[in-house]
Amino acid sequence: MEIANESLIKLHHCRGISWKMIDSLLKVDPTLQLDNIPSFISTSLSPTMQREIVETIRSNHVEEQLNQYRYNHIHVITFFDPLYPPFLKEIYQPPWVLYAKGDLSLLQSKKKLAIVGSRMATLYSTKVIQKLMKELVAEEIVIVSGLAHGVDSIAHKLAIENGGKTIGVIAGGIFHIYPKENRELAGEMMKHHLVLSEYPPLTKPQKWQFPMRNRIISGLSNGTLIVEAKKKSGSLITANFAVNEGRDVFAVPGNIFSSFSDGPNELIQQGAKPVLEAKDILEEWKHLM
Repeated sequence: MEIANESLIKLHHCRGISWKMIDSLLKVDPTLQLDNIPSFISTSLSPTMQREIVETIRSNHVEEQLNQYRYNHIHVITFFDPLYPPFLKEIYQPPWVLYAKGDLSLLQSKKKLAIVGSRMATLYSTKVIQKLMKELVAEEIVIVSGLAHGVDSIAHKLAIENGGKTIGVIAGGIFHIYPKENRELAGEMMKHHLVLSEYPPLTKPQKWQFPMRNRIISGLSNGTLIVEAKKKSGSLITANFAVNEGRDVFAVPGNIFSSFSDGPNELIQQGAKPVLEAKDILEEWKHLM
């Protein structure tokens, strides 16, 4: 599969190429042998996209970028790579390529919990996560979140403070950490934990990438815990991805007069397991401990 790995990385750097386009090309030739480009490219692609693929494959641009990634200790992991996390392969439209910096062994951890919630989290979120984290970390559960403001940042920081391990899944590329306020946190995670993206490192974050990366947060994890979230929030998108993939969904109940509790409380009404303490999660995961 070495040929497929190299070719897939090149295709992944084509401007405008989508998950479905790569999927159609893999169906034409699963080995992605690009020697005979005209016969390889699917006629279903637009002429513009065909030209982009040809130019990208024939130029040295991608190799120059890969050298830059290597210099910055960024690992490129394709769907065919043995390092690709098995759990993530099970989701709908798994990323074709992952760009990772940090401790790659965390990808193979069999106990991962996504913790997500509002970017405008209240003190309640901090207190809840503080209460849960020590026991979760003691069971070597890796904490997965999105390196955003609010609950995400709280989860990453408290995992680190309690001696645990954490994975941050970002929108955009590793060279463009967003928000800027989390660059220091991301830097620490790249040294001792893991930061992950499905976009080449030079990609600037776009609005549409944030809901898409939520499928990776839930897809990496055995279950997802929602702490505080409004009714219409990215956290509920993550919860829906988890439900669709048959993963556990946990929610922390909150004040019925607070809009930040609407999301978790509604999830509990729909069947999510309410979490009041860490054992509520650990009891569900006895088979993993």
